[in-house]
Amino acid sequence: MGREQWKKIWVGSAGNMVEWFDWFVYATFAVYFADSFFPEGNETANLMNTMGIFAVGFFMRPVGGWMLGRIGDRRGRKAALTLTVTLMSASAVLIAVAPTYAVAGYGGVAVLLVARLLQGLSVGGEYAASATYLTEASAPRRRGFASSFQYVSMTAGQLVGLGLQIVLQRTMSDAALHSWGWRIPFIVGALGAAVVFYLRRSMLETEVYAESGADHEGRGTLKALWQHKREAFLVMALTMGGTVAYYTYTTYLTTFLSKSAGMEKSTASLVSFCALFVFMCIQPLAGMLSDRIGRRPLLITFAVGSTFLTVPIMTMLKHAGTFWPAFGLALLALVVVTGYTSINACVKAELFPTGIRALGVALPYALANALFGGTAEYVALWFKKVGSESGFSWYVAGCAAVSLVVYLTMRETRDIDLGRVGAVAPEGGRTEPAGATSVTPAS
Repeated sequence: MGREQWKKIWVGSAGNMVEWFDWFVYATFAVYFADSFFPEGNETANLMNTMGIFAVGFFMRPVGGWMLGRIGDRRGRKAALTLTVTLMSASAVLIAVAPTYAVAGYGGVAVLLVARLLQGLSVGGEYAASATYLTEASAPRRRGFASSFQYVSMTAGQLVGLGLQIVLQRTMSDAALHSWGWRIPFIVGALGAAVVFYLRRSMLETEVYAESGADHEGRGTLKALWQHKREAFLVMALTMGGTVAYYTYTTYLTTFLSKSAGMEKSTASLVSFCALFVFMCIQPLAGMLSDRIGRRPLLITFAVGSTFLTVPIMTMLKHAGTFWPAFGLALLALVVVTGYTSINACVKAELFPTGIRALGVALPYALANALFGGTAEYVALWFKKVGSESGFSWYVAGCAAVSLVVYLTMRETRDIDLGRVGAVAPEGGRTEPAGATSVTPAS
């Protein structure tokens, strides 16, 4: 992989890290600021209200996916990536200065809601823009490895957030964190986004996009996407199990360990931090493996493991009690999830032609996340509230089972030529069937 390709991956990943830092610190610090925005009452109910606003951000992701995916296909990947980080910076500032219930009543909730809507717009476009950029910027036989850095950077953003939380927990009193300390990570996020904005202004466009021609007619439109509706539905289906499992063992894990397993918040945060660090490090290894054996074997391994191991892992986590058992179980779960996270970006990008690739990845992925990923923690808390917490584990396993069916029947995408996906052959057929449902063994 050449120096210029590494530069593209670095710039794309750095922005992705800041984007997801801002996105995830909302969930990880929610236990500290939930009571600040709602009247005194049941702690779980206040947390559910706060996470409900977290879920609302996911429902803006399809809008952001459409808007920024269209920009990415018509104006370039660079334009979309620069706009996403601008929106994220604005949302972080809003949360950092949002007034509490004691100061402005439900006015603070309104500010929080607007901020989450902006974050939803931003992340809705960021995932697809970065997935497309990282996939297109890499050599054909290294796409799995290069695209794995999307989840390396996503996880790095979350680790920075968790690391900051651990530092604050050890340097500030619990009362100070609940009072004003929770605002610190959002200030850090806003400053980080400003730095990334500067970096992305000088980033290079991908050769695949630059060579695709100057004619923008039909690019990034819903009409063009409809012509690839089979691939769009495939993205939604293959995302379903992966996104639920990912958010279960990342954003929800700390809450689960502290609220259900009875761990100290600081210990629960440390478990998440350590497990996520190892998880981050193995993403490129799994991506490299997919470049050798294909994408489907890793996806199938994830789905089988998640379907059959989720219930026992979550059950044992609830009774783990101390750091090491909890760390081992969390790491096992994240190793399983790696089969999805390490390669899902390139798999989705490999399904669509260049002129519709950003929107084709963005919109269906954002819809799947709105329905399943963004609601994961809220669904988990609902099961807990009604006294049937184990029901959530079966829900996660069921989502993985649905995706397993998709992985077993989808076509291998590893060797597809990105410049010719969906091209029309002289006989009138596609030269590279992008999302066929017949089984094609990995070569």
